[in-house]
Amino acid sequence: MRNTTLFLLFFICSIGYAQEFEVLPLGIYGGGDESNLSSYLVRDYKSENYIACDAGTLRAGLLKAAEKGNLNKPPMQVLQENVKAYFISHSHLDHLSGLVINSPEDSAKPIYGNSHTIKTFKEHYFINATWSNFANEGEEPILDKYRYKTLEVGKTYSIVETNLQLTAFPLSHPVPSAAAWLHNERGYSILYLGDTGPDSIEESTHLKSLWKKVGKELKQGKLKAILIEVSFTNEQPDHLLFGHLTPKLLIEELQQLAKFSGKKSLKNFPIVITHIKPDADNITQIKKELHEGNTLGVQYIFPEQGVPLEF
Repeated sequence: MRNTTLFLLFFICSIGYAQEFEVLPLGIYGGGDESNLSSYLVRDYKSENYIACDAGTLRAGLLKAAEKGNLNKPPMQVLQENVKAYFISHSHLDHLSGLVINSPEDSAKPIYGNSHTIKTFKEHYFINATWSNFANEGEEPILDKYRYKTLEVGKTYSIVETNLQLTAFPLSHPVPSAAAWLHNERGYSILYLGDTGPDSIEESTHLKSLWKKVGKELKQGKLKAILIEVSFTNEQPDHLLFGHLTPKLLIEELQQLAKFSGKKSLKNFPIVITHIKPDADNITQIKKELHEGNTLGVQYIFPEQGVPLEF
């Protein structure tokens, strides 16, 4: 009887801490290294297929993952066969240049983005003056490989062959940016934010609205991780942030999130730090400032290109 009880307790605990998502970072920096720019492949652990959250770097990140033994097939085959869609948070090059450059060898799939991002693809990237038009709309000749999917705020989209659903929310940046809230079929979620400034400086309520949406699931243990940017150290003046976060400002935003989720929910909760500008000693200083101000006890994770994360 005792052994049966122990087994049941172990089984229940295992369910409570079961892996729900894999995130494979293909690029982690916010500029400065063209071989390592923002891109994160996200998959439900029951599926082998991904959605790419941003696509600043693709091929170089897949090659790095293969070099580290973290792919089970050739890199470009993963891109062609297993990356089923792109979510592009905004129209800046460090978030989409890999998609454009690799488009001739890629397979057909949708590109999800806000209206500004899709318009920029049509008018500036997939045009004859800069590249060929691999999409299904815009300047002729139209090669019809990618299908533009313009996101409506708060509407949920099923991502084909991934077991994932995508809901987008707006963020403040010099151009319209967005967050992707991804749910699997079991009701668990992961949140990826494109570039964003804090509400306090942007004079916005975008992040507050987002925290209110996800706070309930965080409190219930359904939200498994947040991927969010910290581009600069605390020394960066407010007028030179250009729609980005510092450690101090991220911590202020997490305190706002805690108002909706409760502080206990954030204890040891995974916060993946994205988009660090790899200048001078930025990386070391940002890590130091985040840890020193970590009064909420979150678990900061600093991703490595080509090394998967499990949540």
